[in-house]
Amino acid sequence: MPQCHDLSRSRSALVQDSTIIAVVEMSQASWLVAAMVPGLDRHPLKKLEPDQDGLLRLLRRWQDEAVQAGRPITRIAVAFEAGRDGFWLARWLRARGIEAYVIHPTSIAVSREHRRAKTDRLDTALLKRAFLGWLRGESDHCSMAAIPSLADEDAKRPSRERENLVEERTRLGNRMKATLARFGIRSFRPTLRTAPEQLEALRTPEGVPLPPNTLAEMRRDLARLQVVREQIREIEQARLERLERAPGERHNTMVRLLARVIGLGVETADLLVNEILSRNLRDRRAVARYAGLTGAPDESGAKRREKGLARVGNARVRRSMLQLAWRFLRFQAESDLARWYRARTADGRGATRKTLIVALARKLLIALWRLATTGDLSQGLILRPAA
Repeated sequence: MPQCHDLSRSRSALVQDSTIIAVVEMSQASWLVAAMVPGLDRHPLKKLEPDQDGLLRLLRRWQDEAVQAGRPITRIAVAFEAGRDGFWLARWLRARGIEAYVIHPTSIAVSREHRRAKTDRLDTALLKRAFLGWLRGESDHCSMAAIPSLADEDAKRPSRERENLVEERTRLGNRMKATLARFGIRSFRPTLRTAPEQLEALRTPEGVPLPPNTLAEMRRDLARLQVVREQIREIEQARLERLERAPGERHNTMVRLLARVIGLGVETADLLVNEILSRNLRDRRAVARYAGLTGAPDESGAKRREKGLARVGNARVRRSMLQLAWRFLRFQAESDLARWYRARTADGRGATRKTLIVALARKLLIALWRLATTGDLSQGLILRPAA
């Protein structure tokens, strides 16, 4: 039985005489399509405008050519690398009876030459070899990304937009403080509600008001900051309304359950559910790998060491879990995980604490995954009473 999201190799038998195998090298200006067509001695290579209808017509034309050569086609498999265009093309092709796959770019082995040749033509040849090996069921050729639905992609947008807005809020505040510091003013706090009134009354150490251009700039920055804060509130309010409107929906149920964990708020719960916990990951190792909370061993001969975090996978999940791990030690100090951490950092060394906080984040993520998917509380997590 194939396991959930085990996309390291194909689980379907490949009959190459009746299968068109195509890869697409995508860019903003053009798409380069390379294929292996049964019955044709040549391996066709075609450059197209970025147009999905043109790609479909090309695949159908190759299918007709194979039929004319006496090779009826029962399967068309297309692959392209994950990138800026996302997954829309894969969904569009699948809706029209074409097998579509999205390849992890980092899963394809490339030459380690100092200055290796790189062109679209060479890239399509490399993709084609890797995709063919994957279709044959061979391991270590490439890995495929799970293709999310349109609803799954849309569910990630609020938390990602809020993250961008929070960064914008911080950037605006820091820029205003840096500008005022040039005039010797260090006590101004732009996040206060009374900041506009305080701005008008500011005086430099020389006892004079801010220069007119600087004052006008500060007013515009405060106006932008107010807009950003209002948009953050809108996103947070819309999320709460969504949770109340459909409490029985699967994602909302998981968010409400995780938000009961003391030290974990609705924002973090929503991010974790939509970014990782709602995916059908097969086991705890897959959960840790997807978050990039696993090590990168460096072993050769007698050398045995760890390079540190692999830093692959979802950076948002990894960053949130490291922040949550520190909060967890404060809000759930008597939990099994917190006691495990304290027992192993008893020496008080900063390097030990820094290393083991990653291990705590990994254990905590696995515990939250089990709680969200099976309701398991084996790690002694403390929950708030149900509302």
